[in-house]
Amino acid sequence: MQLHPGAAAVLFGVPCDELAERHTPLEQVWSPTALRMRDRLGATGNLEEQLDVLESMLAARLPRVHGLHPAIAQALEQFATTSDVGSVVKETGYSHRRFIALFSKAVGLTPKRYCRVLRFQGALRRMAARPRAPWIEVALDAGYSDQPHFNREFRELVGVTPGEYRRVAPTLTHHVPIR
Repeated sequence: MQLHPGAAAVLFGVPCDELAERHTPLEQVWSPTALRMRDRLGATGNLEEQLDVLESMLAARLPRVHGLHPAIAQALEQFATTSDVGSVVKETGYSHRRFIALFSKAVGLTPKRYCRVLRFQGALRRMAARPRAPWIEVALDAGYSDQPHFNREFRELVGVTPGEYRRVAPTLTHHVPIR
């Protein structure tokens, strides 16, 4: 399961940037509710049932919302096709500093980091589509300047090298099995 930009603030009641790039025990955010969730998940049989229960529990927490800030929604749409943060910020009419604050609060990442993650997700999709493709092809197709750049970013974002990732052959592209 992967949360969409802005979902963490709605689900957890905490600005996304306070949860970004760290492990936060659910008990710290939802103390009594987290314990009930853990008990209910532990009582289910298999992984599919657990995911269904988790999804229904998260959906039950969703309040009626009006959506993301219009500038953030527009930026997210544009970042699907461009990683030029400067031009996207300019189009919003906000100062760079103000936009980054709004974006980070809603998404949990700075715009630049968000674009890096999108590019990396593209690389993972390419790897899944062509599991034996040479690394340089994957890197260049995904928009990296060269293979070492791809390797550095891969290790930074996943914690393993592309070769190690390929060896463990995860069934889900965003989840590497724990050894």
